[in-house]
Amino acid sequence: MSNSTFMVFSGTKSRYLAEEICKELGCELGQMNTTYFADGEFAVSYEESIRGKDVFLIQSTFPNSDNLMELLLMIDAAKRASAKSIIAVMPYFGWARQDRKDKPRVSIGAKLVADLLSVAGVSRIITMDLHADQIQGFFDRPVDHLYASMVFIPYIQSLKLKNLVIATPDIGGSKRASAYSKCLGVPLVLCHKTRAKANVVESMQIIGEVQGKDVILIDDIVDTAGTISKAANLMMENGANSVRAIASHCIMSGNASERVRESALTEIVFTNSIPYERSCPKIKQLSIANIFAAAIKCVLNNESISQQYIC
Repeated sequence: MSNSTFMVFSGTKSRYLAEEICKELGCELGQMNTTYFADGEFAVSYEESIRGKDVFLIQSTFPNSDNLMELLLMIDAAKRASAKSIIAVMPYFGWARQDRKDKPRVSIGAKLVADLLSVAGVSRIITMDLHADQIQGFFDRPVDHLYASMVFIPYIQSLKLKNLVIATPDIGGSKRASAYSKCLGVPLVLCHKTRAKANVVESMQIIGEVQGKDVILIDDIVDTAGTISKAANLMMENGANSVRAIASHCIMSGNASERVRESALTEIVFTNSIPYERSCPKIKQLSIANIFAAAIKCVLNNESISQQYIC
């Protein structure tokens, strides 16, 4: 694809994905330079002209603070370099779990990040599997919300599981899991959990039948892997044949890899929206480069993106 009117650049931590996307687009990854100061401050600069170009900036915001700040600087620099439009391609949108006031005197971090991106000068956001759909409404810029089901559904079908049921590790993910169950034409099972505090599950109960079933748990984010591991163990205790998990974003903090390894999970499959740099034989990542490349083509050609959705 000719890149005479557009250019693609990458933040530091998303270069691996940006290179894959550029390969799908048939273009070169743009040259950027990041300069670091002794106190941790950094500055970004474009090493080639972007005047009058549609500029796509690929950056997931994990780890959150540094990558978000780098993206904001990239947007600001592109605006000051007279880019025609600035599109932030954020496969993983950090701070999305702070989407509402669930108790007094707390911030709504997702709204704050949306405001920061808008003020910096972003023209459009392309992201995938937001923790909550309503976050799209926090922006006063267009948001193209892609779905990892475009790679997960074919993968699930390739497993050829005869007694498949779709499950969700918590009620909050029921809408997402329901879309998978309808698309695949299989039953839906829910888990109801209560938390003692953030990242700590207190109790969990199954709503539905898993006896003799091959269960696939659907989630958007796996952070500590506490919920997904507990749900998998509970499914097996209730007579499931096997339990797998599929999740969009591979945060996997702290001892999460060890929890997955020691759990009843056969495997857990992520997209590569976030790089996984540890080692666990149960963890697999599927590339989403073709999904984002197709979305970029649609934006450039003013074509509908929704026609690509599976569910």
